Amino acid sequence: MTGHATRALSRAMVAAAATTLLLGLAPQATAVENPTPPAVPSAPSAEHRAAAHKAAAAPATLDTLARFFAREGAVTRAAADPRVDAGTVPVYTLAPDFVAGRKGAPVARLEYLAGKAVSSDGQKASLWMVPKNDSSWQVVNIATGDDETRYAAQGARKLPGGTVFHEPQTDAWYVQRKARVLPLDEDAVRAVGADGTTLAAYQARVEKAYGDKLPGSAYAKKGKAGGYATKAAATAAPEPSLVAPLAAGAGGIAALALITTAFRIRRRTAQSG
Repeated sequence: MTGHATRALSRAMVAAAATTLLLGLAPQATAVENPTPPAVPSAPSAEHRAAAHKAAAAPATLDTLARFFAREGAVTRAAADPRVDAGTVPVYTLAPDFVAGRKGAPVARLEYLAGKAVSSDGQKASLWMVPKNDSSWQVVNIATGDDETRYAAQGARKLPGGTVFHEPQTDAWYVQRKARVLPLDEDAVRAVGADGTTLAAYQARVEKAYGDKLPGSAYAKKGKAGGYATKAAATAAPEPSLVAPLAAGAGGIAALALITTAFRIRRRTAQSG
């Protein structure tokens, strides 16, 4: 399984655990008739960002990171010495309401917060955090690489003030502001061209690709929505966001983190073998 497919599977598993998440963290953008510009998705407060970073930098997380970085023998667990960068970034994903063409809908919605960790030998990992309760957060997944923080920084440079978001069905990253949508990676360039596209044209593209696969559709009722098979990635439906309530309790989230990490370790072991 490719790294893209594994990241997509991890995102789907995190999304599948949802039942209340980021709705109470910031005022929600609401759809209005004929908005100009389109609504901007909600953003977490500084307090919530700080709480998420606290979870990312906790001793237990650092211990897990040391094991994660040492899993292939590139560095020993004792020598990994993981460091978590200051700050976190919100991670937004393509919103079903936007795909459906709902007037005023933001192009994407908040899914989780991410932080970046680096080992002593230069390996990088992304930490995905969601709320545990009103005042604390927890790490629910560790993913190889630094896509989330890297594309957030790249988008801020390319289109200041824009919303960086991920289209998980194609693993493409974009930045959007008002009527502009610009690509941030090769997958996005293949979809909209190096110069980007208009928001209206992008909406027409995703509606054509995923409009018949939204929640409530016949596709979804067959249990296929949210599928991330590698051959079907280009037609998978937009995932329910973690902007919905967190179904699993602390134990369920901990189990989810172990499952996704174990899956990634098995994949990497198989590749190296």
